[in-house]
Amino acid sequence: MTDRFLEILAAALPGLRLTTDATDLEAHRRDETAYLEPPLPLAVAFPASTAEVAGIVRLAAAHRVPLVPRGAGTSLSGGSIAVEGGLTVSLMRMNRILEIDEENRVVVVQPGVINADLKKAVAAHGLLYAPDPASYETCTIGGNLATNSGGLCCVKYGVTRDAVLGLEVVLADGAVIRTGGRNVKDVAGYDLASLFVGSMGTLGIVTEATLRLIPMPAPKQTLLAFFPSIEASGQAVAGIVRDGVQPCTLELMDAFTIRAVNAAYTLGLDEDAAAMLLVESDLPGAAAAEELDRAERACVAAGSGLLVRARDAAEADLLRQGRRMAHYALEEMGVSRMEDVVVPRSRVPDLLRAIHEIGERREIRIGVFGHAGDGNLHPSFVFDREDPTGAARLREAQDDLYRAVLALGGSVSGEHGIGVVKKAWLEATRGADAVRAMRAIKTALDPLGILNPGKML
Repeated sequence: MTDRFLEILAAALPGLRLTTDATDLEAHRRDETAYLEPPLPLAVAFPASTAEVAGIVRLAAAHRVPLVPRGAGTSLSGGSIAVEGGLTVSLMRMNRILEIDEENRVVVVQPGVINADLKKAVAAHGLLYAPDPASYETCTIGGNLATNSGGLCCVKYGVTRDAVLGLEVVLADGAVIRTGGRNVKDVAGYDLASLFVGSMGTLGIVTEATLRLIPMPAPKQTLLAFFPSIEASGQAVAGIVRDGVQPCTLELMDAFTIRAVNAAYTLGLDEDAAAMLLVESDLPGAAAAEELDRAERACVAAGSGLLVRARDAAEADLLRQGRRMAHYALEEMGVSRMEDVVVPRSRVPDLLRAIHEIGERREIRIGVFGHAGDGNLHPSFVFDREDPTGAARLREAQDDLYRAVLALGGSVSGEHGIGVVKKAWLEATRGADAVRAMRAIKTALDPLGILNPGKML
C-alpha cells in the first residue's frame, strides 16, 4: 500500500522531488534531539509550492499516510523526527523572500527561509526581524513558527508569535487558508495565526508567513557582570527587572558553562566567577550607556565584583557568540542533554538554587545558561560518555527539574516546544481540562490524525 501511495503521489505531482534513497531517509530521520531513535521515514518529499504541499496533503489524507513537516531539523524536542510509515515533507525548497514591504514594515516569506538570511535581507532596508534563536544561522522561519522559537532578544522584543501578522496554512484536508495579513490591528474571528504558531505542524502546514519588522536599532552596547555565587546572579536579574530596566539581551552562564566556553572558544572569561550575566542595550547613543549604568548598579547591589564593558562592536559580537555557542561547548564536556524551562522572572534565583540542589542530589554535572531576563533557562545535564549510570540519573534529574519548575509557577518548555520529549508533562503543566481542549482542537482540524502524529499530545 505504501509503494502504491508513492506511485500515485509521483504521478499526481510529476514536478515534485520525491526520494526513497537510503542516505536521504537517514538524513531526515532525526532532528537535533540526538538521543532519540526514530524510525526511517517512508520517503521524503521536497515541495516547491503551496499547491504541491496541498496536493501531498490531499493524497496523504486519502491514503491515511502520516505526514511530518520539517525544516532544517534543528528542533530540540523531537518535533520533526520521522514517524513509522510516514512521509517527511521537507519545506527547504520553499525558501524565497517574496516581498519586503518597507511602507508597512512587513516581510512575506516562505517557510524554508533561513532566519539569518531574512535578517540580512531586511537589514539592507534599515529594518530588523527581531526573533533570533541561538541556531539562527541554520534554522528556518517555518521551524521557528512551528515551535514559537525564542532567542537572545526575547526579553525586549518577544518570541516568534509576537512577530507574526498573518499565515498561509494548508489544512489536513488539503484546503489552503489565510489568517491575518498586513493589518496591525485585526480582530475578525478567532486568532488562528496564534493557534498555528507553536503547534509543531500538528494542526496544519505553514507555507507562507507575513512577519512584522521594526526599524533597525542602534548598535548594541554590551556589559559583562561576574558574580561570586549563582544565587547572586539571579538576584541581579530580579533587581534589573524590578528597577524597570529593559535591555535587549539579559543572558546568564554559570561557572561550568563559562569554563566550557573558554575551553572551546578561548574567550578569556573569568573562570573564578560562579556566574556571569551578559547585558546589552540597543538604545541610541547616551541612552544605551545610561541603561547599562542602571543594570550595572543592580549587579553591584547583588554582589558583582567584576564588570566589563565591550570596547567596540567586534568585541561585543565575540562575547555574544560565546553565549550562543554555550550548548555546543557543553557537548564537548561529555554527553550533554539541554533542557528548556521557564519560571516567573522573580523566581529565577529560586530556580537556580533548585538546579544546584538537583545536581548535588543526583550526582550529575549541570551547566546552566539561558535567557535569564525572561525567566527561560537551559540547564544542561552532562555526564561522562563511559558512565553506565549516567542516563538513569539524567532521567531522575529531569523529573526533579520539572517538578521544581512547576512548584515555582513555571512551565516545562519556554521555547523548544513539547515535541515527543515532554508529552508526559503537558497535563501537569496545563491541567487535564486544558489538554482536553487541545485534543478537541486537534481532532477538529485533523480528524484523521495524519499531521505529525505522536507529537505534543
